[in-house]
Amino acid sequence: MSSFAATLKSEIARISRKEGRSQTGHLQRASAQYRRDIAALKRQVARLVKQVAFLEGQERERVAKPELSGAKADKVRFSPIWLKKHREKLNLSAGDYGKLVGASAQSVYFWESGKTQPRKAQIAALAAVRGLGKREVQQRLRVLEGQ
Repeated sequence: MSSFAATLKSEIARISRKEGRSQTGHLQRASAQYRRDIAALKRQVARLVKQVAFLEGQERERVAKPELSGAKADKVRFSPIWLKKHREKLNLSAGDYGKLVGASAQSVYFWESGKTQPRKAQIAALAAVRGLGKREVQQRLRVLEGQ
C-alpha cells in the first residue's frame, strides 16, 4: 500500500506542476512583453529628454540674442526715463532686466540715471525687449535661468 500511496503522491505532484506551468505560461509571456515595452519606453523617454535639452539650449541662445540688427539700432533713440518706466511697467528688478538685455544690474541703474549711455549692441537689445509684454518677459527669464 505504501508503494501505491507514493506513486499516487508523485503522480499528483507531476500533474499539479504541469497544470501550474500551463496556467502561468501566459503570465510569463505577458510579463516578458511588458518588460520589453518598458525598456522601449525608457529608451524613448531618454531620447525625448535629450531632444528637449537640445531645444532648450537653442531657445536659450535665441532669447539671449537681440532681435534687432545694428543698422536698425542706429535709428532707435535711447531715453533713460523710458527705460526706467518700461522696467517698472514690467515689474522687473534691474538685475532681471539686465538679464534680458545682456547687461548687469549696475549698468541698468547707470542707464536709468543717465550716468552712462548703452552701446549700439545694448541699444539693439533694449529695442528688442521694447515690444515684449509681462508674460513673454517672464517666459524669457525662465528660459535664461534654465528652469
